[in-house]
Amino acid sequence: MPTGGRAVLERMKGLPDNVLGFEAKGEVTGADYESVLIPAVDEILARRKRIRFLYHLGNEFAGFDAKAMWDDAKVGLQHLTAWERIAVVTDVAWIRTAVKAFGIVMPGPVKVFGNSELAAARQWLSE
Repeated sequence: MPTGGRAVLERMKGLPDNVLGFEAKGEVTGADYESVLIPAVDEILARRKRIRFLYHLGNEFAGFDAKAMWDDAKVGLQHLTAWERIAVVTDVAWIRTAVKAFGIVMPGPVKVFGNSELAAARQWLSE
């Protein structure tokens, strides 16, 4: 867990220009979405019509608060046709199940990878 229990939502580096990636540590809040993730999505969509998204919820991830879950759903639906591919990397069982269930309504492919498969997720999004 990050210092002081504060969540950290870090933008991943070294990804192609059409791939937006984040790593979550601690408990992710609505404030994290509003100050980090949503502005990054808006910024990339100002430059291109479709994006690929990588979300890594690794070993230090502790969960989402209710506002973060609402913001996640809202940003996903608000830009529904913009998601070209989505990769979620996590070993958290309920998130893996939820992503698979909700992935069927997304216009592009959605894949779930285990934490040990982060490199494979990056590769799949870069293809």
